[in-house]
Amino acid sequence: MKAAKAEEASMGMLETDFTIPDCLQDVEIGKKLQEKCLRIVSPESPAKLYCCYTVIAVLTAAVIALSVALSVKPSIESPGSYYATCPRNWIGFGSKCFYFSEDMRNWTSSQTSCMAEGAHLALFESLEELNFLKRYTGNSDHWIDLHRESPEHPWWIENTKYNNLVLIQGGGEYAYLNESGISGARDYMHKKNFKSRLGNVPKHA
Repeated sequence: MKAAKAEEASMGMLETDFTIPDCLQDVEIGKKLQEKCLRIVSPESPAKLYCCYTVIAVLTAAVIALSVALSVKPSIESPGSYYATCPRNWIGFGSKCFYFSEDMRNWTSSQTSCMAEGAHLALFESLEELNFLKRYTGNSDHWIDLHRESPEHPWWIENTKYNNLVLIQGGGEYAYLNESGISGARDYMHKKNFKSRLGNVPKHA
């Protein structure tokens, strides 16, 4: 009887010895799985997150600044866009202010009207200025400050001999401009006119 109990106790100890390591092994496996899950679920460190947020904020600000810079373009077709000293409804281009009149007059009357306002019929000193004026003429004819004594004489701009920058077509003693170019006509013809003056003259039309 004693021998049987002793055998049973030794068997129990053996079972216990084998069972404990199995339990410990299961616990270790559980801990490892828990660590893996935490690594998957847990967010990055705060330092890394702040760095990412900072980069995103800087890039966003750069994109916004670039968009604003590209959307703001000066337009030569808006009155006074270059020179605040240009009167209302006049358009600044280069160092001059231009006014595109709808009045129909002959050349002499147009020039007199311009001079009464401290201006004169439009002058152009370069192809850039001429092309600027042509953009506003369309199909309409506008007097400009080009004249001559007769078809046998040279053209003049104010008191300066015209340098033939652009060929003037047709006869007549006074020049007008439209989108096709410059042509000559007689003084009695009525056309619209371009007024021009330096942009630093603070006089309003």
